[in-house]
Amino acid sequence: MFSILRPYIFSLDPEAAHDLAIKSLKVNILPKSFFKVDEEEMLETNLFNKKLSNPIGLAAGFDKSAEVYNSLFKFGFGFIEVGTVTPKRQLGNPKPRIFRLEKDQALINRLGFNNHGSEVISKRLSNNLPDGVLGINIGPNKDTKKKEEDYYTCLSKLSVYATYITINISSPNTQGLRDFHDQNEMEKLLNGLNKVKRDKKITQPIAIKLSPDIKEGDISKIIELIKKYDIEGVIVSNTTDSNRENLSDIKKNEKGGLSGQPLKDVSTNLIKKFYKETKGKIKIIGVGGVDSGQSAFEKITAGADAVQLYTGMVYKGPGIVKNIKKELILILKKENLKNISEAVGINA
Repeated sequence: MFSILRPYIFSLDPEAAHDLAIKSLKVNILPKSFFKVDEEEMLETNLFNKKLSNPIGLAAGFDKSAEVYNSLFKFGFGFIEVGTVTPKRQLGNPKPRIFRLEKDQALINRLGFNNHGSEVISKRLSNNLPDGVLGINIGPNKDTKKKEEDYYTCLSKLSVYATYITINISSPNTQGLRDFHDQNEMEKLLNGLNKVKRDKKITQPIAIKLSPDIKEGDISKIIELIKKYDIEGVIVSNTTDSNRENLSDIKKNEKGGLSGQPLKDVSTNLIKKFYKETKGKIKIIGVGGVDSGQSAFEKITAGADAVQLYTGMVYKGPGIVKNIKKELILILKKENLKNISEAVGINA
C-alpha cells in the first residue's frame, strides 16, 4: 500500500505529508495483528525493567504532541517516544523547516520543538493512557531564560504518564541547548533533576539524549556524571549539524539537524564507545539510520539494548517495523542466538 501511495506522499511538502499521517493515524483502523510476525518471542527484551515485545522503538519527533501513540503501537513497535514537549505551547521555527534528501535517504529538519505544550499534552495522556512502553521526551521553550527550570516543570507534570523520561539536550535547532553537554552545565542540570525526583517522589527512570557531535574526550566526563547522578539511560544519538561533505542531494546545505543513513555509522561508533566505557551498566538506545534488520542488529551488537527509528519510516512506510522484526529473527537464527538480548555488545 505504501509503495503505491509513496509518489503522492512525496509530492507533498514533508511537513504537510507528516500532518496527513497524524490525521490518518487518528482514524486508527489497522488491526495490530497485521503487523505481527512469527517467532517474535525471540525479540523480547527489557528496557528500564519493563518487558518489550521487541527492541524497535519510534524516536521522538514523529508524535511531537502525543496525539497518536496508541495507534503507532499497532505498527508493531516495542516502545514509542513522544515529544519533544516544552512547558508552554510552541510554534517552532518558520516554514519550510523539513527537507527530504532522497538521494541520501536522509532528512534535515529545523522544526524548533513545535508542540502543544505540557498542559494540553498531560491532559491528553490522562484521557488516553498508553497501551505500551512510552517515553516522553522533554525540552525547554525557545524564549525561556532558565532552560533547566523548563526541564524540571515538564518532569514534574509528565512523568506520571511515562515509562521513562528523556532529557533532550542535543537538538541543534534550539540555541544554547547543546551547552548542557558542558560538564559544569550538565552537572547542574542532573543535580536539579535528581532533586525534583526526590521532592516529587518520581520513580520513572531518566535517559539523556546526546548529540552525535560530541568530542571523544567528553565521553568519559559525560559517563562520570551519568553514573554520579544515577541516570539510567543514554540515547545515542540525536541529529547532526555536520557530516554534509559526502552527501549528494542539493538540499544538503539546509540549516538544521541531519538524520537517516548519513548518521548510521556515526551513531553506531558512538554507541560502541559508550558501551565499552559503561561496561553495559547503563541502558543504551541507539538511533540513526535504522531502516533494516541488519542496521538494527549492527547497533545492538555495538551495545544498544534497543533502537529507535524515524527517517526510515518516512522512506519505507509503516511496514518497516514488521520487516525489521522478520530480518532480525533470520539474523539471530543464522548467528545461533536464541534471543536478541544475547546480541547486545558482542561486537563492541
